[in-house]
Amino acid sequence: RGKMHYISRLPEGRQLIFDALTEENLVTISELADRFGVEDMLYAPKDTSFVASLLYYFGILTLGGVTPFGKLILTIPNLVIRKLYAESIKEMLLPEGKEGDMAERAAEALCEQGDIRPLCDFMEKKYFKVFSNRDYASANELTVKTAFLTLLFNDTLYIMESEAEIERGHTDLTLIVRPDMREYLVLDILIEFKFVSLQEVGVDGKTLEKMDDAALRALPAVQAKQRDAKAGLARYQEKLRRKFGDVLRLRSFSVVAIGFERLVSEAELLQVFPASE
Repeated sequence: RGKMHYISRLPEGRQLIFDALTEENLVTISELADRFGVEDMLYAPKDTSFVASLLYYFGILTLGGVTPFGKLILTIPNLVIRKLYAESIKEMLLPEGKEGDMAERAAEALCEQGDIRPLCDFMEKKYFKVFSNRDYASANELTVKTAFLTLLFNDTLYIMESEAEIERGHTDLTLIVRPDMREYLVLDILIEFKFVSLQEVGVDGKTLEKMDDAALRALPAVQAKQRDAKAGLARYQEKLRRKFGDVLRLRSFSVVAIGFERLVSEAELLQVFPASE
């Protein structure tokens, strides 16, 4: 874990760790660096190729194939290392132990009670505060999804599927209860993420902070994203039902991020998948 923390402090390290965890933006390099002596660690350019090669050298990325253009694809080798990525990102963003406890309680509210509001509140008040202007420059749904994934990662209870492929479509984030954990009352979770920039909504960050939930939901750009998310949820709910059957206790949510300032969430009221008896 110390190696991961070191890499996260390199110029391209944090973004590369985010990309590797979500598996949406492939980690690709032209060739692997093979020199990591003292001189190289101190003075070599710390670009994406160097950082990715270092992750490979440490054993926390492995070769996953070659692109049509001859570049090497690096992927997370197994679930144990995938969990390490999620935990490392969480520790980067939440160094205080008590904040980790708060995040765990918020995740439990979602997975046990189907209430996503505590998690969104925590994200606004804690996680979003540590994102930098540099993060914002490249922010999108992927950034928000990665943040949620690090808080919800639980491979004991769930099959963790980020951007899971379901019948030639992709869902944003699904938490499917493991077959051997079906005896417990935890819920299956489907979340569709959308992102709206401050420029799109035409409101600055300080104004957003003062707006109540109703005012946020009334913003035209937010409403448009909510409609898109709702349509996506409807498609994926039916596909999940066909894949997993009636054992699902599925709760579905849309989450629209307005910059790194506010979140607007909505539960899908129609319960397509009743709990099995």
